[in-house]
Amino acid sequence: MKIIIKNGSPVPIYEQIRDAIREEILKEKLKAGEKLPSVRSLARELSISILTVKKAYDELEKEGFIVSKQGLGTFVGEDDPKLRIEEKQKNLEEALLDAIKISKDLEMEKKDLIEILEYLYEGDFND
Repeated sequence: MKIIIKNGSPVPIYEQIRDAIREEILKEKLKAGEKLPSVRSLARELSISILTVKKAYDELEKEGFIVSKQGLGTFVGEDDPKLRIEEKQKNLEEALLDAIKISKDLEMEKKDLIEILEYLYEGDFND
């Protein structure tokens, strides 16, 4: 697992770690049941505080992406199709919000944005 921390980023380090691990799980680069590095070893590898990694792991556990097993370690959680759908829907909403912001910057009317969306939705993705 490769995690790159951007020190100048406005995104807190624990969120960068959380997002990187979540992305690895969603892309199935990390499989259900696969063991993750311990909090201490990941903190050492990234040269950051143990508390920062723990916070990222705690968030991922709350979201259902990972599970901690006392005395055994931390593992990727079982594949939950509802979790994948929810995450993809969240990504879609974020992309649509970006599109809306751009359309407003262009002073585009809502009907024109909807027309573009309908055209793209019906289009061929292989173009």
